[in-house]
Amino acid sequence: MAERRTRTQDETRIAKQVAVEASARGARVFRNNVGVVIRRDGKPMRFGLCPGSSDLIGWRSVEITPDMVGERIAQFVAIEVKTPTGRVKRNQTNFLKRVNEAGGLGFIARSPEDVEDKL
Repeated sequence: MAERRTRTQDETRIAKQVAVEASARGARVFRNNVGVVIRRDGKPMRFGLCPGSSDLIGWRSVEITPDMVGERIAQFVAIEVKTPTGRVKRNQTNFLKRVNEAGGLGFIARSPEDVEDKL
């Protein structure tokens, strides 16, 4: 009998593939799990950057143009991973928008090919 995969399992598999492709293109990304758990004392404990923050976060090295001293900087990278049919939530869209407005690189990846197009 064929194993039935959940959307979360599919997204996790795609996220691993996307992270490998991002690494091959010079970016360093790390899994950013976001959520909340209830501690034994009944209090909530939140984890991850913030609600809506991307599944993979990190940086890529960018060379500044000669008129900017010729130094290299680390550009913040945020990749929201979705299955081919997965829906992007409003707070995820807002996070990516803010990253891009601030000079970072934020985008949605539904496959490793999407990383090729963006990095």
